[in-house]
Amino acid sequence: MRTRARRTLVVLVAAVLAVAGCGGETAGGDPAGGEAPDIAAEVAQETGAPTESPTPPPHVQGFGAAPTPSASPTPSATKSARPKPTRKPPVEAKLPPAVPAPAPSGCKPKYVGTQATRAQAKAALTEAAGRTYWPTSAPGIRVPVNLVKAVAWQESGWQSNIIACDGGIGLMQVMPDTAAYVNMRFEKNYDVDDYRDNATLGANYLAWLIKYFGDVYFDGDYTLTYDGECASHTAPCLVNAVLAAYNFGYGKVDTADGLVIPNPRYVENVRALTTGCECLAF
Repeated sequence: MRTRARRTLVVLVAAVLAVAGCGGETAGGDPAGGEAPDIAAEVAQETGAPTESPTPPPHVQGFGAAPTPSASPTPSATKSARPKPTRKPPVEAKLPPAVPAPAPSGCKPKYVGTQATRAQAKAALTEAAGRTYWPTSAPGIRVPVNLVKAVAWQESGWQSNIIACDGGIGLMQVMPDTAAYVNMRFEKNYDVDDYRDNATLGANYLAWLIKYFGDVYFDGDYTLTYDGECASHTAPCLVNAVLAAYNFGYGKVDTADGLVIPNPRYVENVRALTTGCECLAF
């Protein structure tokens, strides 16, 4: 889970290179189901293991490379537009930790242990997306599998053994403090260094963000959609808030000025990846 502006800059650089022709993050008392929100069609096919090299291959520059700007998500069925979101006090007594300081410029990530194969990563991410994290208060919240896959691709390029300079770990680039918060909030004991638990921690945090912003700004509506008032990646809507907060931290999105999207490029990339990521064919 990325909470750094540096990631956004790296993704911007990767996008510029692509155009130039260079080529190629808690949870609360409940875990595991409901209907998946209408984000995108779920695609999945097995493939072989990734190259286990300490250097990310070209297609995961920055770590996960977004599709070209034209590969935007297919809108779901049209829904009535909501009024501008109005903030209500959060019900959470304890909130996630603040974002860490940006990593030093020029720092390179390190790799620890053996990298999970793509098939293993896919299975872990799919299982994590299939859990119901709020079975009592919001059983309908279920993080779409393509969204989990896309975030993991954007964050790590599905590299399970990568540790970023700012401390982000594994597939979902979960920060140690965020992992501790999720385990505390949901009374779990997930191991951030295990790729399967890492996937679950990331999906669990996404579910927490859906619940938080849905409660605070959208009257308990947890629908994730790309249409209507959320047609733009810059719009102050639920899915954009969730993605932006995963990257920058909830406090940079839920502000004194209301709901803002401070990192639209990151949001745009992940939205595009939910339908245009090569990882969906793994």
